[in-house]
Amino acid sequence: MYAYLRWHPDITGPSFKEVSFFDRHYAQGERWYRGHMPLRQRPLVGEASPSYLFHPLAPDRVARLLPDARLIALLRSPVERAFSHYQHEVALGREPLSFEEATAREDERMRGELERMLSEPSYFSYAWWNYTYLARGRYAEQLERWFASFPREQLLVLFTEELAADTAGTYRRVLDFLGAGARDLGSYPRIFERDYEDMAHETREQLQQVFVEPNRQLAALLGRDLPW
Repeated sequence: MYAYLRWHPDITGPSFKEVSFFDRHYAQGERWYRGHMPLRQRPLVGEASPSYLFHPLAPDRVARLLPDARLIALLRSPVERAFSHYQHEVALGREPLSFEEATAREDERMRGELERMLSEPSYFSYAWWNYTYLARGRYAEQLERWFASFPREQLLVLFTEELAADTAGTYRRVLDFLGAGARDLGSYPRIFERDYEDMAHETREQLQQVFVEPNRQLAALLGRDLPW
């Protein structure tokens, strides 16, 4: 979606995805952040950093600096998201455990990290960044923090499944939300894909049970059925 938006003539942003200012680099200050934005301005400027949704301090930080921002949260099945995240960490050489071991030890790895993040805003937690496979899929509690900092009409929640099923229609919906001119790209190629082995059937069934209640909470919060 970020690539598709960057291809719109009225929209610009950093040359790379994931500036990660409001989570990882907040201590660098506002000048550092604005320094990543293009000098040649267009009507709309934006960036995409997935961990903003999850960071406990990000909503308030964004609201203080950019109170009129239009926000988009793109969600996917929490089970698939967890497994994809794990494969990403394995590919980077940061995860030595099996997927089952990593999810089982998630709480252990995160012990004390969130408390330190909240008490020391400049602290960067590698455990939080790398190993929160399941916690990042509890979307309702994350969105509630954003709804506490922004009016709901400023945050558009989408599902990757609807983006895949109707890419052009979802793109039009996003452009309308942003106030950008209507545009059809003609084609919507996949920008990034990685092949890896399937998750074990028993593991998938177990995680689907883990997310029954978080998914119920998300559906109630959004007032809509989930596609997974």
